Amino acid sequence: MTSLTPFPGYDGLMSLSRREGVDIRPTLLRVLTDLYVQNPSHTDEEERQFVELTSRLIDEVDDATRAVVRARLSIYPHTPRAIALRLSLVSSPDQRVPLAAPIPPADTASPSRPAPRAPTEAEQRAASLSMQPEDAAQLAEMFFSATARERAQILHNLAETPLRPAARIHAPRAMRAIEVLHMAAYVSDVENFTAELGDTLLLTAATANRVVADDGGEALACALKAIGVQGHVFEQVLMFLDPAKGSSVEWVYRLSRLYDRLSERAALIMLAAWRGATVASTRAKYRAALYDHERQRARSATPQARPAVQPGTTWSPRIGTTRG
Repeated sequence: MTSLTPFPGYDGLMSLSRREGVDIRPTLLRVLTDLYVQNPSHTDEEERQFVELTSRLIDEVDDATRAVVRARLSIYPHTPRAIALRLSLVSSPDQRVPLAAPIPPADTASPSRPAPRAPTEAEQRAASLSMQPEDAAQLAEMFFSATARERAQILHNLAETPLRPAARIHAPRAMRAIEVLHMAAYVSDVENFTAELGDTLLLTAATANRVVADDGGEALACALKAIGVQGHVFEQVLMFLDPAKGSSVEWVYRLSRLYDRLSERAALIMLAAWRGATVASTRAKYRAALYDHERQRARSATPQARPAVQPGTTWSPRIGTTRG
């Protein structure tokens, strides 16, 4: 087979699919489809390669994966006709792929739609509450020590808490970070991936390493959701960044479902907890050097007893010789 330059990482996925007990074909088909629809146009060679690869995979995957691929290619204007026929998007080779009708603009002035309720004063105050560093450290440690099901419940509850989330990453900075993270994941460059993640989210190197190296993957999902990474890019990061973990289809799909349900607010609150935990650890490390702490130590020290009579405060007669 010829080398597939339009699809980086394909050889790595094929090697994973040959391992015993690992069925990577559904994930492989979704990745190939995502890579194909990202470009508005393709050369004849790219289209031929895509048809050759996907034609063999469409009949070998489950119905759910086939439905996802069919939905993505149904709205892509340059779907190859051979694939459109295979997925029943068209009934004849000469028929064009039907495009979805444009969505009409929402009628904001419709009387049947109630106007949004303005938040009360109590709700506004609650939405501005921020975590103290000690509370943030407890939340972060509880999250990392929890099981996969407990982590999912924690993230679900965070979306409803009145805690103030971290600020969104500036859009141009987030776009640049997504490109760097995507490329680093493709080549399994964990070091540069971790460094870019820490710089983007303003995390210490130790915290960034803990997020990336976390076996569960929920911490990485929060970090990439806070940056604004799309779902299909997150799946590719899971598969390529650590091939040992990415070879587990169950692990990838579990985190992919979690990522789809994860809210941006919950991810940003967790980001605020990680930053606050860093502040708490820094305070604990340098607490003995703080001025207030030294002053409290000086106040609590036992005062030394002063002598009852101070030198020079009493009169004593001068004893000397007299003139004769």
